Amino acid sequence: MAFDENIYKLRLDKLNQIEALGQPAYPTRYEYTHTVPQILAEYSDKTAEQLENPRVNLRVAGRIMAIRLMGKAGFAHLQQAGEKLQIYVKKDAVGDKGFELYKLFDLGDHIGVSGYLFRTRTGELTVHVEEITFLSKDLLPLPEKWHGLTDVELRYRQRYVDLVVNPEVREVFLKRSRLVQSMRRFMDSHEFIEVETPMMQPIAGGAVARPFVTHHNTLDMNLYLRIAPELYLKRLTVGGFDRVYEINRNFRNEGLGWRWNPEFTMLEAYMAYTNYRGIMDLTQQLIIQAAQDVNGTTKSKWGDAEIDWAESNWRRLTMREAIIQFWPESAGAKPEMSDFASHESVAKLAQRFNAGHAHIAYDPNEPGGKTIAALFEAVGEEHLRQPTIIYEFPTAVSPLSKQKPDEPDWTERWEIYAGQMEIANGFSELNDPEDQRRRFEQQLAERERGDEEAHQMDEDYIRALSYGMPPAGGVGVGVDRLAMLLTDSHTIRDVILFPLLRPEKKGDEEPPSA
Repeated sequence: MAFDENIYKLRLDKLNQIEALGQPAYPTRYEYTHTVPQILAEYSDKTAEQLENPRVNLRVAGRIMAIRLMGKAGFAHLQQAGEKLQIYVKKDAVGDKGFELYKLFDLGDHIGVSGYLFRTRTGELTVHVEEITFLSKDLLPLPEKWHGLTDVELRYRQRYVDLVVNPEVREVFLKRSRLVQSMRRFMDSHEFIEVETPMMQPIAGGAVARPFVTHHNTLDMNLYLRIAPELYLKRLTVGGFDRVYEINRNFRNEGLGWRWNPEFTMLEAYMAYTNYRGIMDLTQQLIIQAAQDVNGTTKSKWGDAEIDWAESNWRRLTMREAIIQFWPESAGAKPEMSDFASHESVAKLAQRFNAGHAHIAYDPNEPGGKTIAALFEAVGEEHLRQPTIIYEFPTAVSPLSKQKPDEPDWTERWEIYAGQMEIANGFSELNDPEDQRRRFEQQLAERERGDEEAHQMDEDYIRALSYGMPPAGGVGVGVDRLAMLLTDSHTIRDVILFPLLRPEKKGDEEPPSA
C-alpha cells in the first residue's frame, strides 16, 4: 500500500487545525471509566428504559473505525480491544468547538469521549457524547480491503495495520497468548521450575541445526544464537533442579517455509527420575489441556477437517511400525521388521521406495538409521493428521538420547505429530558421559563428511554429566506449530507477530517529509 502524499499532508493540516482548537496534538493520557469490552459486557442486555434510570455516565476511548456526518450531528464507531461501540455526537451537546473538532476526525484517529449510554431508534447501544477529547491522528489511511492485497507479505510486514482492520488476526494472537499461559500453568502445577538459559552460547548445541553466528567485541570471540536450550537445562538437572523448564526463543539459520521460521518459540522441559514414557505421558496431557484452554474444547478446526485432541483419539506407533503401516503400494510389498536390521536391508528399502515412489535422498555412506528416518518422513508424515506419537528413533539421528537396552541401534525417543507435522520431540536423556562423548565423536565424523548441522563437541557438558545426572526424560514442544493447529493457521507466519521477511524495497512506504 503506497503512501498517498496528498492524504498525508491533508491530515497533517487537520492536525494543525485540531491544535488551533486548543487540543494538544499528542496528549499524554486520558482518564477513562470503562473500556469498550466492559461496556458491551455489562450493558448490552439493558433496555432503553434501564439505561435511562439510572443514567449510565462514562468515559471511554478508542480508535475511530467508522464515521458519518449528518448536518449538525454524526455517528462513529470506536474500536478497542477488538470490539466496537457506537457514539452519537450532536452539536447542541458538544458545543460549536466540540463539533468543529468532530468534523476534523478521520478513520483511524484515537479519541476519548464522555457522555451517557442510550439506545438509538434501531436499538443499538450508543454513547451520547457530551465532551470529545482528541488523542492521536492517523496520518495514513487505513486500507479498505486488507485480505485482497496482491502483496501477500504486506500483512506480516505491517502487522500493526493487520491487527487494527482484521479482528480474526487479533483473535489468533489472543489464543496464542492463552496457549502459553496454559503451558506455564500446567508446568507450574506439576512442580516444574521455570528458568532462563543463555541465548548466546560458545557452542551451538542441543539440536542438529545450522546456527547464527555473532561476535563479542570485548571478549573477541564468536558466539552462536542458541539453537536449543537443552544442554544448559540438563546442566541444571545435574545441579539438582529435578523438574525444570523454559519457554524459549531459538534461532536456526535455515530455510523459510509454512512450518519454519528462523526465530521460533519452544517449551523445553526435563524431569528427573522418569524415562521417555513418563515425559511422553506428561506432554500428551499438557497438549490436551492446552487445546481445552485455548478453544474451550478438545476439538479444533484444521482446514476442511477437524483435529480431536481428546486422549481417546491419540495413537502410538514405533517408527518402524509407521513405515510398515503407511508403505505405499507402488513401492511393493510392505517391509517386515527384519528389513530394518542391517545397513544392506535398509539400502534395499530405500531403493524399492525410490523405484516406485517420489525420490528420497540416499547416500550409501550414511548410517542406516539416517536412511530409516528419511523413509519415515517420506512415507509416514503425510498420514499423521490426528494426534500421533511416533517412538523408537534410530540412534544415528538421536545423539542426545538413551539407546534401547535390547536394541542399541534404536533410542528411547519419540515425537508427537498432528496436522502432518511434528510438534514435540522427547526422549530418555543420555546421562552416561562416556557414551555421550562417543556420540559427539560420531557427530564430528559427520561434520567432517560435510554435514554442517551435525552436533559439535561440548567438553563442559560431558564434564557436567561426569558429576552425575539422574535418569531423566526431556521434551521440546513447538509453541508456534501448536498455535497453528489450535487456530487453523496454515503458515507459521500467521502465528508469529513479526515473522522474518525479505528486506523491503528502498523507498516503499516512506512517509513524505512534512
